[in-house]
Amino acid sequence: MKKDLPENLVEDIFIAVVLENETPHAKSWGVYLINLKETAIETILVTSKGYGERNGEEVKTSVLRHMIPTLEAKSFAKIEMIDEEVFGLSNEYWLSYYLGKDIYDKKFIFLPESIVESNFIKIPLVNMPGVMIGA
Repeated sequence: MKKDLPENLVEDIFIAVVLENETPHAKSWGVYLINLKETAIETILVTSKGYGERNGEEVKTSVLRHMIPTLEAKSFAKIEMIDEEVFGLSNEYWLSYYLGKDIYDKKFIFLPESIVESNFIKIPLVNMPGVMIGA
């Protein structure tokens, strides 16, 4: 039963929405997976989707799936580009990975309007401004 499975807690793993470039006319954004662990993680699967309400109507984005074979210790990988148009939605990233023979998974959700300049920090390892959530 589920209660008999070990509770593998995700620690030192983060997802960040990063402002990669800014001009007077446009901004470009990327979503990054950040591994602050002392060990690599492997067979990484990430699904992403947006959902919420806009102008009184339910909105859902396509579900995207990403695979990263290995993410070394103290490193990062770009998952995808993200458009500012979806910042008003909940943006969900479901992460699964292996650490040794154990599988870990966690859902990361950027709530609507949380990706704003007042929430920016300097994202570790990436060294660019953005919003980061993690365990």
